[in-house]
Amino acid sequence: MRRPGRRHVIAGLLLAAVVAAVVPGVLRLHVNAGTDSFVSPNDPGARALSQVGSAFGGDPIVVLLESDQPRSLLAAADLPKLLDLEGRLARSPDVAAVYGPATVLNQVAGRSQDLLAELAGYRDGLRSAAEQKATDAGAGVAAAQAAGRAAVDDFDRRYGALLVQGLPAGLPTLRNDRFVSTVVFDAAGDPRPQWRFVVPNPNSVAVLVRPRQDLDQTGLERLVDTVRTEVGRTDLGAKRTTVSGVPAVAAALGDRVRTEVPLLGGIALVAVGAWFVLVRWAGRRHRLLPLAATAIGTSLTLAGYGWTGHPLSLGVIAFLPVLIGVGSDFMTYLTRGAPRRLVVTVGLATAASFGALAASPIPTVRDLGVTLAIGICLSLAAGVLLARWQGGQLTAEPVERRATETGPAASRRVRLAAAAGVALLALAGWLVLPQLSLRADLQGFAGGLPVLDDAQHVADVLGSSGEFTIALSGGGVATPEAMQWMTAAQQAVITTEGDKLRPVVSPPTLLGFLGADPTAEQVDAALRLLPPYLTGSVINADRSLAVLTFGTRLSDAEQLRDLRDEVLAVLPPPPPGMHVELTGLPMLAVSAYEEVSADRYLANLLGIAAAGVVLAAGLRRRSDALLAVASAGLATGLGLLALWVTGTGLTPVTVALGSLTAAVGCEFAVLLAEASRRGDRGLGRAVLLAAAASATGYAVLMLSELTVVVQFGLLLTLSVVLAFGSAAFVVWAARISPRVPPLNGRTPDVELVGVH
Repeated sequence: MRRPGRRHVIAGLLLAAVVAAVVPGVLRLHVNAGTDSFVSPNDPGARALSQVGSAFGGDPIVVLLESDQPRSLLAAADLPKLLDLEGRLARSPDVAAVYGPATVLNQVAGRSQDLLAELAGYRDGLRSAAEQKATDAGAGVAAAQAAGRAAVDDFDRRYGALLVQGLPAGLPTLRNDRFVSTVVFDAAGDPRPQWRFVVPNPNSVAVLVRPRQDLDQTGLERLVDTVRTEVGRTDLGAKRTTVSGVPAVAAALGDRVRTEVPLLGGIALVAVGAWFVLVRWAGRRHRLLPLAATAIGTSLTLAGYGWTGHPLSLGVIAFLPVLIGVGSDFMTYLTRGAPRRLVVTVGLATAASFGALAASPIPTVRDLGVTLAIGICLSLAAGVLLARWQGGQLTAEPVERRATETGPAASRRVRLAAAAGVALLALAGWLVLPQLSLRADLQGFAGGLPVLDDAQHVADVLGSSGEFTIALSGGGVATPEAMQWMTAAQQAVITTEGDKLRPVVSPPTLLGFLGADPTAEQVDAALRLLPPYLTGSVINADRSLAVLTFGTRLSDAEQLRDLRDEVLAVLPPPPPGMHVELTGLPMLAVSAYEEVSADRYLANLLGIAAAGVVLAAGLRRRSDALLAVASAGLATGLGLLALWVTGTGLTPVTVALGSLTAAVGCEFAVLLAEASRRGDRGLGRAVLLAAAASATGYAVLMLSELTVVVQFGLLLTLSVVLAFGSAAFVVWAARISPRVPPLNGRTPDVELVGVH
């Protein structure tokens, strides 16, 4: 039996070391699909949302219960069960607050009982004090009783009407249907305005479970599961029960990411591998080397994220298919005998182009760019090492030469005309870039998931799909001046934007009985009399922050931006020393839209420029770098024009189409130029194979259930086709011909079209 050689022993040890490092790292990976994955944490609206969330809890998980009969869910027989459910949810880990009709009613009932007892006790105290005073003054029994009756006459005049008004409802308890009906519904049978955030209509009730603001993805998914479990355990006689809200969408998105990452990655591995196995481009023993290099780079990248504890965002879905498709290119070129320096340079240029995505203001796009850049570099390094390990055995087939190209003099004019025509089309694409629609919100990322159907249903019932919050901060938000400002602000917003914003809960709504000009004593008394459970939903504990929350159904970022500007225009100036901020997820969507949209040209040009700089620094022929940049620019412009013609919008990922196109387009141009210069048909076919592998890796993304990933895969597949076509066109237009030994020993490698 032949003993393994030293090279094989070393290779085996290295492989074992890689596996030992990779497996534990991959097992430590975790995903973050929360709202912080699509908005910059330094955005003022994000900071305001964090402040509001810390005081009142994050965006709620909404439990919507619906019945056939009006008011049946608030019947005395079922309210205790609903109260028990709300209590269990409130005691669940990672819950900041729970707001539901049963708990609100219970708090109101308890406070009403306390108030009645307090009023009765105060009245009895007045009578006793007057009688005692008369007795001490020497009055008889009758005179003392008369003095007591006189003492309570003023009290009865002030509070008698309140007591009489409450008497028809009976005792304030959850088992008193008349009390519930009087408190919650108006004379027409509709929920009173201050109750609509938990009782949107007579046939439905909503329980809002607000999680801790700093809850991570794992905790969020666990909480959503807990809510679903607790709701499933409770029989409230509802016709339909729906659990939704932003946390539910984020939880479903995270679960989809974890499911699709290995699934799409596995499909990409098989599909791309089929190209290398079935196409005769190299000897059989070398055909899977590109996949081996990519597998090493991919696994090391994922393991690195696991060991560092850095969460992977939504972009990780695209990471595996893209890296498997693109990362295999470099080993393919090395196998066909391309110069190592040239391959390393184009590999670094590809990494630089992907790395340019790190300039995006959207965290998930930054993560995708950085992850791809790291993965490309590691795949490139693995390819170079495998090539060195294989020694000179890689070029298994002879180089296929072709004859020198010759053509009539008129071909130069043809090339020039063709180049001018294509350049004009590409320029048109670049010019329409600002006109392409753009969507940058969480629901845009979650498009295609069934959970969005539940979210839409809840929005239809509640009348809103997102919370638009006006936050007033500063010292003393529970002052008459602050209350007057909030009342005026709410009225101004309802008057001008009532068709777009629906009041949910606010201090003016809860304290509306105080009137327009309450005194400081009245405000303090109202906050003391109302349950802290209710006042704590709009004013924080130290009274430094108050919120006016509205519901909105708008999802288009441009419409939300207009809404923000209109609201800011009608808000009165805040009281001295106080600050006003608009926040909520709709405002974060606006911020993300503005940040991404403002840098459209930069996002596209940065990747092309980064690749061009690397190529200019690393290639021996600087003219090839110019060809590569021109190729990427043409492919990007044509792709943008195609999007405009078809009416396809952009996402925060695809808005940087130039960077994504340059990642493959530059390498195609450089390698095709090298193949043409060498007259090597085999290398040219290797570039075509690399393009097919890249396109296949991208196309696998179209199997995703997420609409944004499908669109991303479709667009990138188109970009590979355009990149290869543009690279071939540029090489043709530049008239790069095989080397022919000249009489003077020198010949130009590139003939510029139109230059005599």
